[in-house]
This record gives sequence, C-alpha cells and structure tokens, in this order.
Amino acid sequence: MLEITVAELSQVHDLDLGATPWLEMTQDRVNTFADATSDHQWIHVDEERAADGPFGGTIAHGYLTLSLVPFLLKQLMVITDHGRGANYGLEKVRFTSAVPVGAEVRLAATVTQATMRDDGGVQYRVALRIEIMGEERPAMVGESIYVTYPVA
Repeated sequence: MLEITVAELSQVHDLDLGATPWLEMTQDRVNTFADATSDHQWIHVDEERAADGPFGGTIAHGYLTLSLVPFLLKQLMVITDHGRGANYGLEKVRFTSAVPVGAEVRLAATVTQATMRDDGGVQYRVALRIEIMGEERPAMVGESIYVTYPVA
C-alpha cells in the first residue's frame, strides 16, 4: 500500500498503484445491493431462474462492481494527511464483462494525473480496472476523479 501526502500526490503522473487482493462476489453482497437500490432483476437475485439464463447463474450488478472502487482503492493508497475530500466524478466507465456470483474480483489502478487547485486541494484522476480471476476481459474499466485537501 502506498502512503502519500497531499503535496506529494500533487506531483504524481502515471503512478501504478498495483492491484488489490482478490475479493469474492457473494450472493449475499448482491442481494444486499439489490435491497439497497431496489434493483431486484432476476439475473441478480433469482438463483434458480438465473441458472437457466445466459450466464448459468446470478451475476453482480454493474453498479455494485463500481461501488466497490472506494473500498478497494483504500487498499492501494492512503493519503496520510487527508483532511477532507470528495468524489468529483467519473469518466468513461464501461461494464465490459459480467461478474458471476462466486467469482473473485480485484482492482488494478493507476493515478494518471494530479493537479494542485487554487483552493489548496489536489484534484487527481485514477484509471480503474476491475479484474475477474481467470478472465482476460475485465469486468469494468473507467476513470474516477477525486479532490482531496490536507488537514488544516
């Protein structure tokens, strides 16, 4: 795990953060997400019906996969003097492969750009790739944009 200060982060360009440990996509996690978002489409929650579907079983919601990014990113990088911050947005997010329940996923990430802001914060972009164990094609690719400020 990389430990970095806000000032150090402001100087970063194309910093490969590596990949997280693998995380199993469980049916319980999918069901909890379905309840939280009211998205109970059968392909996600009806194990019996999904067994006869196009993936041979239930799959994770694409947005569930995306929602794991903050949790996983914290395993790769910690801003040691982070006082406050925000998710600024997303760019080019694509769900390129289904994540079957029971599969293991991980995040591979690169800080592609960081810029010091006039208000003392740093805006930085992270290239994201959610990989599925044993699969060549990733589950998701995209870019997240964050803003962070040092402790005052």
